[in-house]
Amino acid sequence: MTNRNLPNQDQLRYTRLPLTHGSGSMPAAGFGTLIPDPIATRQATRTALEVGFRHLDSAERYGNEEAVGAAMGEVFDQGRIKREDVFVTAKLWNTNHRPERVRPAYEASLRRLQLDHADCYVIHTPFAFRPGDDFHPTDGQGRVAYDTGVTLIETWGALEQLVDAGKCKAIGLSDIGLGKLQEIVAAARIKPSVVQVESHPYLPEWELLDFCRSQGIVVQAFAPLGHAMEPNLLSDPVITAIASRLRKTPAQVALAWAVQRGTGFLTTSVKPQRIQENFEISALPDEALQEIRENIQTRIRFNAVVETGVPGFIPRAQQ
Repeated sequence: MTNRNLPNQDQLRYTRLPLTHGSGSMPAAGFGTLIPDPIATRQATRTALEVGFRHLDSAERYGNEEAVGAAMGEVFDQGRIKREDVFVTAKLWNTNHRPERVRPAYEASLRRLQLDHADCYVIHTPFAFRPGDDFHPTDGQGRVAYDTGVTLIETWGALEQLVDAGKCKAIGLSDIGLGKLQEIVAAARIKPSVVQVESHPYLPEWELLDFCRSQGIVVQAFAPLGHAMEPNLLSDPVITAIASRLRKTPAQVALAWAVQRGTGFLTTSVKPQRIQENFEISALPDEALQEIRENIQTRIRFNAVVETGVPGFIPRAQQ
């Protein structure tokens, strides 16, 4: 376990973000469990908890909720970390957007995770796919088969009912653009607690972040390190110069930037050393934050899911 008797700047890794529209607060540093192999998932999830992560992000679509649940169970059984110490996010997949499918999907995730509740339940994307057991249904020509019989607002209403019934503490959205988010906020009886979007110094999403701040919504960045794609964020000269000057890794610089501007982040790795590195962040000086904001001009989105509902990191032209 990481020692909490640290200099003030090293407390950044323990930052918690209050949930205005939910219960309690969410650890800013989150560990994502999008790992294809179940054995690797179990080992990496255990490592993440042991080095200090207290937020686990899971999803039905990842196909490994059982492994995440087994890892949590092993750690909780040891007694050093309690269930109430860990913030767990689960996600509703696109094929379950119809209101009558929401609660069964949620309860199925809980069974696989071996939990009696999730701290936050998130709509994985704003796109509804044809209901059924196929995660990626297609029409006869290989195109995504969308479900036109349900609206996102109707799906959101079903999540609100989970909160009403005491089944879930907070609800949120993922892979959503500002316009669609504004529609949900305007119509919602219970506002989103959390919004997950791709965000990093090459895609800072300042406008969306400003809107979320005005509404008391926590922004959580996925792919905060740029997903190791070209152009490579961690090789950016602004990031590497700051890292060299402060004796940090480029990843630690990018993740500290995320927390210091008021967002959470999700990182994923199966390498114990990398998992520990990603947790052991510390505060950057103000001039470093200013350099990142003013001197990085590259703007690129690596994941096209906001356009299609189909997750996947695709090389794209610079914008």
